This record gives sequence, structure tokens and C-alpha cells, in this order.
Amino acid sequence: MRLRSIYTDRIASRLMVIMLIAILCMPLVIAAGLFYKASPLLSSSSLWELIAGSAWAPTRGVFGFRPFIAGSLYVTLFAFLFASPVCLLAALYLTQFARARLVKILHPVIDILAGLPSVIYGVWGILVVVPLISFLAEDWFGVQTTGYSILAGGVVLAVMCIPYMLNMLIEVFRTVPAGLKEAALSVGATHWETVKHIVIRKSLPGIFSAFGLSIAKAFGETIAVMMVVGNSIGFSLNPLQPGYPLPALIANNYGEMLSIPMYDAALMFAALLLLVIILVINLVFRFIIYRTQLR
Repeated sequence: MRLRSIYTDRIASRLMVIMLIAILCMPLVIAAGLFYKASPLLSSSSLWELIAGSAWAPTRGVFGFRPFIAGSLYVTLFAFLFASPVCLLAALYLTQFARARLVKILHPVIDILAGLPSVIYGVWGILVVVPLISFLAEDWFGVQTTGYSILAGGVVLAVMCIPYMLNMLIEVFRTVPAGLKEAALSVGATHWETVKHIVIRKSLPGIFSAFGLSIAKAFGETIAVMMVVGNSIGFSLNPLQPGYPLPALIANNYGEMLSIPMYDAALMFAALLLLVIILVINLVFRFIIYRTQLR
């Protein structure tokens, strides 16, 4: 029986190691597959021409991805600016100030919002956000716009990110030891001073981690953003103008790629760009977390 237990333990441990290696290799396998499919485009055009070019004419073999990269970054920036302060303050209130009964009521609501399909957020954006932006832009600034814009995409994306980011921040703040807060209160600190100097400072690595994961997730969202962003090739710093993020480019045009030469490779290159940008975002936030932990 003991020999059988030893063999069982060895098999289980090796199986777990194999599964871990498979998970670690998955991004490399995905990146290698995308690079292989995009290699015809990379062999016919330089990387700089593809990234910095703004012209998009698939029938003539011209592929410039700058408007799509800029559109993705701009929408994600607006989503982060809208969602991060709301989630940070809400998580602080729920974990440090609110009654336990309120937290119990809100948790299922947050989970329901997190589980809604993205198309529902897109429909909500079309019915509410787009008309509201069109009305406010004309009423406040005298600007005529359809409402399908970078701003609409940022608002919808922010609402989609709130449950995901909020759940992570709540768990981060709950990990702060109660003894640290009690020590601060015992030396005369107010409740808010304890939250500001103890809870937030102790939770900084977790806060940055939640922000980084949420941004990476938001960057790759497709359906909801595609429904409200306007999908117009070109880029403007005016948030009331439409944009065309990389995920929307892939989703909108994937069915047409068989009839146009190099279109397949171009869309695979767009997916590769998406993967690389998300990887860079995660690495940047990992560096910030590392530097924060050294303090």
C-alpha cells in the first residue's frame, strides 16, 4: 500500500507540473501561431510601415495599423479614467465604512454585472449612451454628432470593467491585517487617516495589479465597443469622433479575408499586435508593482 501511495503521489505531482508547463507555454504557442500566419505580410512590408502607416486599402495591399492601435489605446484610456476612481472609492467604502448587510446585498449585484454578456452592454450603449452623448454634445457644446464615438466606447467599456475591477479591489483591501488598522487608531489616527495611510499604502501593489489586469481585459473587449464606437477608419483626439479599435477590426472583417490577398495575414498581424500590447501593459504594471513593494 505504501509503494502504491508513493507512485500515486509521483504521478499526481508530475501531472500537475505538466499542466503548469502547458499553461505557461500557451501564450508562446498562441504568439507563434499568429506570427506564422502574419509572416506573409511581414515579409512584404516592414514592421514600421505597418505600425506607423495610416492608410488602409486592403484591395491594393496597403495596411496601416496606426489608426486602429490609437483607437484601442484611446478607448481603453477613457475606460480606465472613468472606472478606476469609481471602483477605488466604492471598494474603500464597502470594505472600510459600509455595514456588512450592505456588502452582502451588493455582492450578488456585482456578480450579476460581471456575468452579463458583452452584447447586452453594447445594446445598452446604443439605447442610452449614444443618444445621451449626441444630446449633450449638441446642448452643451453645439457640436453635431451621431453619438457613436470614442467617448461612447470608453463609457461602455468602463461600465463593463467596473464589476471586474471592483471585485479585485474589495479582495485586496480585505487582506490588510486588522492589527495594523487597530494600531493606527490606538495612537490617535482618525478612521480616514487610517484608511489613507495604512489601508491604501499597504494595498498599493494589489491596487496596481487590479488596475493592470482590468486595463488588459478592457483592451481586448470586442462586441460592446464595436457596437458603439463608430468603426470609422481614422483617428482624432476629439473623443466625440468615431474610432476603430483593433478587436473591432478583426471581428468586423474576418469573414472577408478569403477573397482579398494578404487580408488573412493582416488580420492575424492585428491579433498579434493586440497580444503584444496586452503583454506590454502587464509587464509595465508588474514593474510598477515590483517598485511599489520595494518601498
